[in-house]
Amino acid sequence: MEISEKIQICKLCVLSDNMDGVRLDADGVCNHCHKITSEAQLQIWREEDEAEFRELVAEKRGQGAYDVVVGWSGGKDSTYTVAMLKERYNLRVLGFSFDNGFVSPTAIKNLNVVSENLGVDLMIIKPRFDLMQRIFQGSITDKEMYSRNALHRASVICNSCMGLAKFIALRIAIEKRIPMMAFGWTPGQQTGGRMGALFPTNPAIMRNMMEASMKPLRKLVGEAINPYFLEEEHFADASRFPWNVSPLAWVDYDEEKIKEHIKQYGWEKPTDTDPNSTNCLLNTFANVIHIKQFGFNPYAKELAGLVRQGKMERQEALDRLNTKEDPKILQKVEARLGREA
Repeated sequence: MEISEKIQICKLCVLSDNMDGVRLDADGVCNHCHKITSEAQLQIWREEDEAEFRELVAEKRGQGAYDVVVGWSGGKDSTYTVAMLKERYNLRVLGFSFDNGFVSPTAIKNLNVVSENLGVDLMIIKPRFDLMQRIFQGSITDKEMYSRNALHRASVICNSCMGLAKFIALRIAIEKRIPMMAFGWTPGQQTGGRMGALFPTNPAIMRNMMEASMKPLRKLVGEAINPYFLEEEHFADASRFPWNVSPLAWVDYDEEKIKEHIKQYGWEKPTDTDPNSTNCLLNTFANVIHIKQFGFNPYAKELAGLVRQGKMERQEALDRLNTKEDPKILQKVEARLGREA
């Protein structure tokens, strides 16, 4: 879905002037591009992050049945993260996938095929669909569900989904005493000058984050969401809270090389998703709704980050943001959501 021509887009990245915190100067360059971190500094941070991770692995390895639980959607980034943790660090990986009812059939196939070929255990949790349907329907109509900051990085629909997935992963880690929890966040999804590649979770912070995630969902479905979040007993022992790890923060991120690498394990690129997703059919629909509500694509910030780091050409990012949605996918999603096409 194309953005209005009246909106001004940074000449160096792809951020637009209708996004909070984005200011363009007289030359059409945004304030974020004026604060670009040098590649030399990024490389120093990458090396420091990996060194810290290796120290963490040496300390935590062998403490439980698994060394790390990985949020695994079947998409390219999370699949590469699983492979990387198994291959490079020889960790005992538990892959966890959250099936929201709209996962691409190819992504489901990728999960099963790659987990077998990599020799990784896979756990798939699929909430009942009537519950997810109500959550997504409510997310479409209530654009005030989440903070503006959260909505600059993901659509309302995706925020609802990610909140569930992240806390299910945390619950698994605590219950199974898994010392590390990893996700395939790309360098473009970092929240500041330096990506928070490794940090320990703790009961107080996670309780606050959980309440922020649960509050809007409770308004939609009530106590039915409780099984997907932590219960009071999970907060009793702080030592069981895992480290949060983002391994893609310290790799030389290259989408094509990543896809080429995971092909050896049987991974295939879905043909029924949009250019910014390799796992979810709902993504296209969520983007369309987000653009109508807020005037910008929720992937703009991530792609702009990749452009500034030299990981993606600006024109490719623009093409992705302006790719026309497939009407067949939209109709399929709307029908499954119980909406009129």
